[in-house]
Amino acid sequence: MPEYDVLQELPSLLLPWYKENKRDLPWRADREPYHIWLSEIMLQQTRVEAVKGYYTRFLQALPTVEDLASCDDDRLRKLWEGLGYYTRVRNLKKAAQVIMNQYGGVFPREYESVLALPGIGEYTAGAICSIAFNSPTPAVDGNVLRVLARLLDDDRPVDTPLVKKEYRERLAKIYPAQAGAFTQALMELGATLCGPNREPECERCPCAVLCHGRSHNTAHVLPVKAPKKQRRTEEKTVFIFTCGDAYALEKRPDTGLLASLWQFPNLPGFLEIPQALAAAQEMGLEPVQILRQVRRSHIFTHITWEIVGIYLEVKEPSPPFTWLTAAEIRSEAALPTAFRQFFTEDCISPERS
Repeated sequence: MPEYDVLQELPSLLLPWYKENKRDLPWRADREPYHIWLSEIMLQQTRVEAVKGYYTRFLQALPTVEDLASCDDDRLRKLWEGLGYYTRVRNLKKAAQVIMNQYGGVFPREYESVLALPGIGEYTAGAICSIAFNSPTPAVDGNVLRVLARLLDDDRPVDTPLVKKEYRERLAKIYPAQAGAFTQALMELGATLCGPNREPECERCPCAVLCHGRSHNTAHVLPVKAPKKQRRTEEKTVFIFTCGDAYALEKRPDTGLLASLWQFPNLPGFLEIPQALAAAQEMGLEPVQILRQVRRSHIFTHITWEIVGIYLEVKEPSPPFTWLTAAEIRSEAALPTAFRQFFTEDCISPERS
């Protein structure tokens, strides 16, 4: 069967399967574009189970695009705390402000207008327009790339612009009237039966009869991806300064990695205790005692941080830091995971919790 015919058969096979087998996810409860947009941004680089709670809490706090556009930055970052990739939430607010200012608070329906919003790429624009507005706009993410590579027995690197563009164009030609359901069906198949990092469940797949990867016994080695650049490693010493029931925090710069988020004071490199005590004095603090040391790691997209956390009691809560209690940190200060991992119950003493 020619490859075009393989894709042409997908709607008739996938739509009934999706109707019977789709997961019950909170963002599938309606077709409100704000809800779909928010879920798609949250789901980038993040597991579905992790997103569910964040999605519900975010919409409870900011139920409309107008609420998002006018939300205080610190509150917004706190709502996002722990999801990571904080550029996403900064762009959410920027896009919400564009929607308020240029479209009167009404989410645009045209693909090009949606694509022009801050933080929205071809995949997200396709997902919003197809699911919310039933437009025949393919949304080609990693799950869809995997499904198509296996269906077509395509051993080209699927994460190259050329292959992504070709797949979008081929899908656009075969989109059914139920565009939103078809988009979600493709995603669902790639997230479940044809999921990543495991053997495909071909015996349960509605498209098995068409799949060249299955018939050629290559599905399990597909898709092929271009080699990734190796992450560089950075060493850091993080200071968890305490005075009474307060902890020292500071804001990160307004640009760059983890921009504008709170952090514990830190310095590059691994410092020995004498060096750490000297560094604290240079920061204007008077050390009283070392409480403990903890080793942690944190992986970003292109960098791995290897971190030593030094818990150090000081005599006075001196500037230039902001001193907050544990309760205030939990309720007000958005700590990215790289630093929040030093603020867990097993790391902070009970009397300061």
